[in-house]
This record gives sequence, structure tokens and C-alpha cells, in this order.
Amino acid sequence: MASRSGTTESPIRRTLAWVGFVLMIASAVWWQLLPRRGGVRTSAEILINPVTRVVIDAGHGGNDSGALRADVMEKDLTLDVAQRLDQILRGRGLATTLTRSGDETVSLAKRAELANQEDDCVFVSIHFDEGARASATGVQTFYAARKKPPTRLAPSWLPSLQKASTGPDNLESQSLAGFVQEALVTRTQAFDRGTRSEQFYVVVNVRHPAVLVEGGFISNDADLARLKSEKYRQSLAGAIGDGVLRYRQISSQTQATVAASGARN
Repeated sequence: MASRSGTTESPIRRTLAWVGFVLMIASAVWWQLLPRRGGVRTSAEILINPVTRVVIDAGHGGNDSGALRADVMEKDLTLDVAQRLDQILRGRGLATTLTRSGDETVSLAKRAELANQEDDCVFVSIHFDEGARASATGVQTFYAARKKPPTRLAPSWLPSLQKASTGPDNLESQSLAGFVQEALVTRTQAFDRGTRSEQFYVVVNVRHPAVLVEGGFISNDADLARLKSEKYRQSLAGAIGDGVLRYRQISSQTQATVAASGARN
């Protein structure tokens, strides 16, 4: 669990993924036309690098159970879905890294560090929610509005402790969130809580496109019944994989567009 917010987002927010990519393409083409500085990668070159690896973060673990209800612990659900997603993505030819492969405690800083050591990757953190109201239900995908340098005094899952930087808008993560959320709703038919920007530590401090998925409410009877089903957890993993692969496809198209533009100029 990374958020207890019960605010419902309009489904129209998913269209922002496409708007974001249009802006990304325009920005990348513009940067492509600017003179290069020796040995320095421009923001466009970083933006259009292909996705070759997915860092999969199973939330909580070890002495941090996350949300808990009866014999169901969030840390067990997140690891199960993370391992299923790992198999799906490797089966599609993508390299993967799990921030934890068992019931172990991994600090937030270490999770971000594992991702920041990689090149050309995206980061997906998996969680399940707990609402103040038993009726709270649905799936939601979060992204950081802006990135922040990965130095913190007090890491926390709570967004209130993570202030946004004054850097450029985080369009890559916003777009990734849109594709993942759309796939989640399509595959699971769960209530669509939309995408939303929150300054969670792991999505703020990872330098790559990064999202945090809330796959349902352990506090909701219907959601919990679905989450206990292996078939449903496989659907969640498949949906996240669909979203990541769609983002990768669009990123590759963006790269081709920029390369073609550079060749003509």
C-alpha cells in the first residue's frame, strides 16, 4: 500500500498518455536539430533510448507487511504479481530485474538505486491499497509529476514527504502510467481510478520512467476475493506487461521518427 486516497479520477486522464507522447516527439525532434556538445547526451537522446529492461519492484517485504487483512498480507501479493510479471516480460524478450525475489526487507533507497544502475529501462512498483471506507475499490497508477535528485533524509512511501522539483514535466512516466492503467482496466474490468501524480519516493528518485501500481483494495471484500485468485493475479501481471510493452512500442516509434528527422537535416 502506498496511498490511502479515495479520490476517483476521470477516465479522460488516460488520454494524457497520448498527449504526452506527442509532446515528447516534438521536443525530441527540436533537440535533434540543436548542435551537440561533445561527449554529452542531450535530453532527446536520453528520451528516445529503447526500453531493454524492466525493473520490477514488489512493494514492502520482510518486516514490512504492508496492508494486512486476516491472513492476507500485501507483501505476499506484490511478490506474487511481480514474479508473474517477470516471467511474462522475459517471455517477450525483455531483460528484468526484481528489487526483491523473496520475503526480504529492501530499503526504498536501495530499490531506487537498483533501477538507477541500469540503462534504457523502466521501473514498475507493485502495491495494493487499503481504504478508509470498505467500499473503496478499483485500480490506479501513479507517477511523479517531476523527478528529484536521489538524495533523501527521510525516505517514505507517503507522498506528503516528497516535494516536487522545479525540473521539467515527467512526460515519460505520465505516458507509461497511462498505458499501464488502460491495460489494467481492459484486462481486469476493475473500477478505473485513473492515473495521478504523487511524489512517492521510488517514482521520484528513479531517473527512468517510473510508475507505482495499486492493484486493488485489500480492505474491500470483492477486491480481496479477486486478489486471492491466481487467475486474477495473472491478469494483473499480464495487464502491467501489456502497458509496458505498449510504452516500449511507442518509444521505438518515437526513436524512428527522431532518427528520420535527423537524417533529413
